[in-house]
Amino acid sequence: MPEVLASVPNIGGLTPFSTTDWPGRLAAVVFVAGCPWRCHYCHNPGLQERQAVLAWEQVYELLARRRGLLDGVVFSGGEPCSDATLPWMIDGVRALGFKVGLHTAGIYPRQLQGLLHRLDWVGLDVKTLPQGYAALTGRRYSSAPVWTSLELLLAWGGNFECRTTWSPTWLPESGLIDLAQELARRGVQNYAVQGYRRAAGAIVDMPGTATQETLGRLFPTYEWR
Repeated sequence: MPEVLASVPNIGGLTPFSTTDWPGRLAAVVFVAGCPWRCHYCHNPGLQERQAVLAWEQVYELLARRRGLLDGVVFSGGEPCSDATLPWMIDGVRALGFKVGLHTAGIYPRQLQGLLHRLDWVGLDVKTLPQGYAALTGRRYSSAPVWTSLELLLAWGGNFECRTTWSPTWLPESGLIDLAQELARRGVQNYAVQGYRRAAGAIVDMPGTATQETLGRLFPTYEWR
């Protein structure tokens, strides 16, 4: 295991095996606690505060036992880029021989830029149109860093997708199309729309057939989840 840091990683949870968090790969998911945004639909509200529930040593030992069984490890959250120890954790995972993926809302473009050479895949959450961000995240001026992060990913040239968690309660279908058109115009190749689920087992809102067909025409790879 790499040298121990003075600061402690804020690990809020661990999924040992996932087929959905990194498209096309079998991955473990390390959830990093801490996020400055307060999205009203957040599916991981328990990860908004910086509070570790697992020690890195526990996570590392489990991952070491899964070499040969997993393709990679995804760091999710919360917002993993909010944790100063993330580069150190990624280096530890890479030393075990794993590919590394990252889920991010694009809140910290400078940190993201410093991580790109360590990453094999990124999932960027693009939540809504720029004018809708403040109401959705509870933070003023929250859209600007997202679009900066997108430009960094486009310049990076690595494998990434943009995805939007969608419900007509905060983004009408026309707005979803507008958002997708802007992403396509900027050069995004892979886009996914994820239905918002109000509770476990609840019916998921789904855009209409015409909207789905429009989204499918905009990108080389489009997926409804």
